[in-house]
Amino acid sequence: MQRRSGLASAVAALTLSVTAGLALTGCGSGRMAALHANCRTKSLSWQVTVLKAVPHSVRREARLSVVNKGSQPCVFDGFPTFAVHVGKGPESDGKGQGRTMPIDLARGGTVTTSLRYKDHGPGMTPADCLVSNDEVAVGAPRDRHQKVIKVRDEKGKKTRMNVCEENVWMTPPVELGG
Repeated sequence: MQRRSGLASAVAALTLSVTAGLALTGCGSGRMAALHANCRTKSLSWQVTVLKAVPHSVRREARLSVVNKGSQPCVFDGFPTFAVHVGKGPESDGKGQGRTMPIDLARGGTVTTSLRYKDHGPGMTPADCLVSNDEVAVGAPRDRHQKVIKVRDEKGKKTRMNVCEENVWMTPPVELGG
């Protein structure tokens, strides 16, 4: 009789441990992310939105939004690649600031990254900046492929990014609604 109750206690403890472990492993956690492949540029839908200029500031804010259009969840692990360039000429690259955490991105899930860069200031024209373009090159973290997308304003109209420095600073990606 004692063997059965010892075995029953062991099974109950194991069941409780597994259940607790699954409860701790949420869909957006790094533990769950280990079960999925890294996100690929071609499976993601990309959008860059330049936000309204702040008066009397030479700094400009923008937002990079990424939606998983693939058939499976994927792991968005790190900073995306981001570059504004003019042909093979001058280029301003995205540089991450802060620490990233892997995001287990469900099908249809969205990740955003805030961008900050030096825009042309008073007395300057966009031609005075390092680069000025209405397209940017983007890519998923750990993916060597890139995609060129159009730059939009908050109303969805085409606009330009006039970047007057070598860097576009990025905050760590965060999942919307996650």
